[in-house]
Amino acid sequence: MAFYSAGVEYGIHSLVCMVDSKGNGVEMSVREIAELQGVPYDYLAKIFTKLSRAGLVTSSEGKGGGFTLARLPEQISVLDIVGAIDGDKSIFDCKEIRQRMAVFDEAPPAWACEGICGIRAVMNTAQQRMEEALSQHTILDLARRVYRKAPDEFVVEVQDWIRDKRRQ
Repeated sequence: MAFYSAGVEYGIHSLVCMVDSKGNGVEMSVREIAELQGVPYDYLAKIFTKLSRAGLVTSSEGKGGGFTLARLPEQISVLDIVGAIDGDKSIFDCKEIRQRMAVFDEAPPAWACEGICGIRAVMNTAQQRMEEALSQHTILDLARRVYRKAPDEFVVEVQDWIRDKRRQ
């Protein structure tokens, strides 16, 4: 079972697509991004509504309109995207099981309830470290990884594909 929704993956990939090989933001429509990546347009449109509300992208009106990054690619972290799409998610939902032991009858003793549960403390630390890691990676970092890995022809193919789509 995935912790984050597929929308988070779609959102991250979409914003990475909106960064060119020089690290600049590129305007694209949701339809272009959906077709380029082979993802459902309707679902991606909902994701872009969330990204827009979070101030990560801005829309432009008109026939050739689309979306642009609202900030520089190096200023948009993976954690920003996760928060925009899935909101605040905790990896652990403590049910205070420590207070429900059968041997406690109706009322658990004070020692069993005092302080934060050790299991919850470990899970809170894991949550904090995960969020720190996600905040350290930006859209620019991810785009650079793609461009380093891809052959030079890839950049040209994507640019040609977008240009051809816009002519249609």
